[in-house]
Amino acid sequence: MNRFFGTSKPVAPKATLTDAITATDTRVDSVEVKIKKLDAELIKYKDQMKVMRDGPGKNAVKQKAMRVLKQKKLYEGQRDTLMQQTFNMEQAAMATENLKNTMVTLDAMQSANKALRQQYKAVNLDKIEKMQDDLEDLLEQANEVQETLGRSYGLPDDIDEADLEAELDALGDDMTMDELGLGEDTPAYLQDPATCPSCRRRALSSPVPCLLSLPSPKHR
Repeated sequence: MNRFFGTSKPVAPKATLTDAITATDTRVDSVEVKIKKLDAELIKYKDQMKVMRDGPGKNAVKQKAMRVLKQKKLYEGQRDTLMQQTFNMEQAAMATENLKNTMVTLDAMQSANKALRQQYKAVNLDKIEKMQDDLEDLLEQANEVQETLGRSYGLPDDIDEADLEAELDALGDDMTMDELGLGEDTPAYLQDPATCPSCRRRALSSPVPCLLSLPSPKHR
């Protein structure tokens, strides 16, 4: 069947900027090699001219050097043109890449904007404000309850702290248990260990000393 109608030739893929830049750089390298060869020839002719006397022979070498120098200038111009082309293509490639990145960023921002709009649709600002008001009222009520529970009963409000401290300092250190109204019915832990009957009986009947008869930690 293909012999009668034939087949279409495969279409070659179009060259990209990267391919064009690579090909141009290769041509620049090739021209650079030619320029270096011409530089070597110029040095050789220049060295020959230094040791030659003026005459036809030196003029012939000079003509050769002039021809090589013209070729060098031609290749240098070609190299500069190729390098400028490479620079322009690199600038175009960079602009294309920046544009692609910009489009990707724009698509991402549009998606984020759409998602935020969808989420904000589920947010009710009136409910949030009402919840904040209710929470503030509850906190005020809790503070009122705490203040009510912390009230003092039976104590006058006009007692001065300075008067209380002065009265405390005026109390004598020589007040006895009898003056305080504490007699035999005073618990053992409030009595002097030297005069406590319970401590004496415990000392006679048990080798374990009474806790009240032990020296305080300050006097150990």
